[in-house]
Amino acid sequence: MAKKRQTARKTGKKTARKAAKTVTKKRPTKRAITRAAATRATAKPAARKPAPDTGLRTIAPGFTVNDVHKSIAWYTDMLGFTVKERWEHEGTLRGAEMASGHVSIFLSQDDWKLGHDRVKGAGTRMYVTTGEIVDTLADRIKAHGGTLEHEPKDDWGMRTFAVTDPDGYKLTFMYTPGS
Repeated sequence: MAKKRQTARKTGKKTARKAAKTVTKKRPTKRAITRAAATRATAKPAARKPAPDTGLRTIAPGFTVNDVHKSIAWYTDMLGFTVKERWEHEGTLRGAEMASGHVSIFLSQDDWKLGHDRVKGAGTRMYVTTGEIVDTLADRIKAHGGTLEHEPKDDWGMRTFAVTDPDGYKLTFMYTPGS
């Protein structure tokens, strides 16, 4: 019986060693890593399948702003939005729905309950698709004294530029030729 246990232990050890050898993988060479990185860097975005229709039609961000009057003026003068609806409470303007084409942005006056030094716009970027007006819109912003984050450029098959509103909300405008 002792001999059977000893044989079983030896067989078990051999099996464990074989398993360890088969699990051990070789590390990729520097050349293989460099080749993979080069492939990723030059890869084009994959064609996307259309998302299933969930019934959703639009999305409209709501921005809390420091000065609702200043923000309304910026969106109308710089970007050509119009005031679709104004919200007043006891004669004081509290916010507005700004509209341009199918795009709406809701602006609301900060009530300062979270403090006057509250940072706005941090980590927020809205992507706005347009027609062939990207350069015209960028020129309009500059003509009204606005500053672009970057001039219109062609990148990833789109023409884009970006701007930051008075409260730090970032907007990237983009046009895809042929869309």
